[in-house]
Amino acid sequence: MSSARDASDHYPLHRLVWNNDYRQLEKELRDQNVEALDPRGRTLLHLAVSLGHLESARVLLRHKADVTKENRQGWTVLHEAVSTGDPEMVYTVLQHRDYHNTSMALEGVPELLRKILEAPDFYVQMKWEFTSWVPLVSRICPNDVCRIWKSGAKLRVDITLLGFENMSWIRGRRSFIFKGEDNWAELMEVNHDDKVVMTEHFDLSQEMERLTLDLMKPKSREVERRLTSPVINTSLDTKNIAFERTKSGFWGWRTDKAEVVNGYEAKVYTVNNVSVITKIRTEHLTEEEKKRYKADRNPLESLLGTVEHQFGAQGDLTTECATANNPTAITPEEYFSEEFDLKDRDIGRPKELTIRTQKFKATLWMCEEFPLSLEEQVIPIIDLMARTSAHFARLRDFIKLEFPPGFPVKIGTVK
Repeated sequence: MSSARDASDHYPLHRLVWNNDYRQLEKELRDQNVEALDPRGRTLLHLAVSLGHLESARVLLRHKADVTKENRQGWTVLHEAVSTGDPEMVYTVLQHRDYHNTSMALEGVPELLRKILEAPDFYVQMKWEFTSWVPLVSRICPNDVCRIWKSGAKLRVDITLLGFENMSWIRGRRSFIFKGEDNWAELMEVNHDDKVVMTEHFDLSQEMERLTLDLMKPKSREVERRLTSPVINTSLDTKNIAFERTKSGFWGWRTDKAEVVNGYEAKVYTVNNVSVITKIRTEHLTEEEKKRYKADRNPLESLLGTVEHQFGAQGDLTTECATANNPTAITPEEYFSEEFDLKDRDIGRPKELTIRTQKFKATLWMCEEFPLSLEEQVIPIIDLMARTSAHFARLRDFIKLEFPPGFPVKIGTVK
């Protein structure tokens, strides 16, 4: 065990977190890398939160630990905070997460404004369409035509699909009108369905000066909502994505397919191996909350080809020396040794995990003669809108893939 003990000594800051020695941690953190990883892929903050050590977590957050970083399994610090079931931990992490996100958004806007201002004026529409091999389902699958007008530093973006999360989608007609120059900006959201207009004015330089952590105060109902709802993490898996020219014609006379979209000739590509992976954790919920969540499930999921895998808690591994956040009584020597195989054991509350995988086949219409540049003109606008819209964030993730040459005048996905 001496080698394991030596391994533990290689991670002195993590060892302090493990023991929740937050006073010594405060002293030792000066001029140290607060984002260092332990052998299990956790930062100091991830380790503190997973172990439920609120005092150490607060010290690390004061030292600017990255509250948005993911661990090896793709879970954020906030996800792990919710798993502890501790309202104070969730409040603390949520407060710092909101402060970080607001700061990053304000800092990035002037650069995005500069890129938008330098780009030529244009109008473009991009079609985003879901279909299904099931005729009835295909008729109610989400689709959207995103229209963008750009004039100087003024933008208008029209959408009809507001969100698509965990097999549910929300429709509505919205226009976002953005005006910006130097350090000021104005954002109008026009709700055409309810005939309501919301306007926000930003003086970016003053906003940055006024922004403090104390201004970020999560509401108690937001903390409660997170603690009584599943932790859901949805991601687009593009590791094995492949682009292939679509063929037309008959066997022996097949040629590369091309179609005219909005007056532009476009090459048609099939996009294979696109998966949307949804991970759902419920270990922090009561039995009643779990039943309520299952009752709210979308009945169309089986028709839409969702593959589901469930992983239960490690209850059979619990020992007499266990604690709530170290249920299998892992020793620090075991944890910090790269050679030691923990097998199914881990720190934190035992995960109750469901993984749902949806495979998509997409079709891309790429126009090489299109007068706009995706990288220089459209992506900065999508980046700007993604700061306030989950739908645009997902669209951004897709269009930032390494596409074939040209501009994607149309995107279609088949479930």
